[in-house]
Amino acid sequence: MARGSRFRSSTYGSGILVAAAVLAASVGLALPQASAGEAPQKSSVSAVQADRAAPAAHSKHMAPAAPRAFGDDPDGDGYIPAVPPVTASPPPAQMPPHRYFHEFQANCSQTHTAPDDPIVYPGQPGASHDHTFMGNRTTNAKSTTATLDAGTSSCKAPADRSGYWMPSLYNGDQKILPVGPQTIYYKSGVTDYTSVRPFPKGLRFVVGSPMQSAEEFRNSKGFVEGWECGDSYFNTEFPPSCPSRPDVQLNLRFQAPSCWDGKNLDTPDHKAHMSYPVVKPGTNDNMCPSTHPVALPMIEFKMAWPVNGDTSKLRLASGAAHTFHYDFFNAWDDATLKALVNHCIVGGLQCDARGYDETNPDRGAALNANYELP
Repeated sequence: MARGSRFRSSTYGSGILVAAAVLAASVGLALPQASAGEAPQKSSVSAVQADRAAPAAHSKHMAPAAPRAFGDDPDGDGYIPAVPPVTASPPPAQMPPHRYFHEFQANCSQTHTAPDDPIVYPGQPGASHDHTFMGNRTTNAKSTTATLDAGTSSCKAPADRSGYWMPSLYNGDQKILPVGPQTIYYKSGVTDYTSVRPFPKGLRFVVGSPMQSAEEFRNSKGFVEGWECGDSYFNTEFPPSCPSRPDVQLNLRFQAPSCWDGKNLDTPDHKAHMSYPVVKPGTNDNMCPSTHPVALPMIEFKMAWPVNGDTSKLRLASGAAHTFHYDFFNAWDDATLKALVNHCIVGGLQCDARGYDETNPDRGAALNANYELP
């Protein structure tokens, strides 16, 4: 784990920063995200063909996708209930001791690209703009909780069979893929980090929207540093240029909502069952709202693409830079995720993908040298 970014790894770690973010952002629900499905072999489509197809694919996102009977949603109403439903733990008599960090990493490499999104367009290959997939190697339009659970992973922890995906990046006609393991933080979004519990198997949601405006992107509660390259930060669009050095990359950090309604693994808009934390009145404490009382890990994408120099031809498969969004479909092994959450988040540590905090070596690690449960 890179320690140099230690003091920029948790926007929600500071109550004051979050208070500002919450006050600056609206609470409305966004429309369903644009993404959809097809099998990994779609990656054989040339970059030029995908580029030419992108406008047509993006146009499919102009209206919300209607719920469709498939896989985990056999009645097609868009709701996938949690069985059993989950209730929040009672609030503590007092907050736990302050810890600046309460997180671990999921380091996952990209696996394939395809115009698929099993959350927004389940069972509909090719219905979306192109996505870059990480984590589960089998993710495609027909993925369900069961198929992901049976798949394999590109993450360092093989028990993380979750699907992570985002719109593909292009430089003109060339598709640009992230190189090597990408950093996906799992952290506490609430001040009472001891209340965070693991994701339920099958939970899925979309963060952001391909239809959002630049202002909506900038004012999102998930906005951390926007697009950055070299010394240029907090951009809603791609920086006009990047230093032409091999050590420079295009970066983006964006956080997901982490408060769950405890009732639904998905909803028709793929967002209503999740919420960002809010500030407790009269304090700087972050808490889950009463409508979404269950605190789950806050995912933060920290992506890097091998881009430097001229950025004038950069675009996303979904459109301009401010249309960035991403999807998450949980398929972790329950016991492994629980061990990492309890050791690192509830334990107030800054862990790598093994669940090891090098500044607290006496606390040990949650996983062994093979990134598996001991």
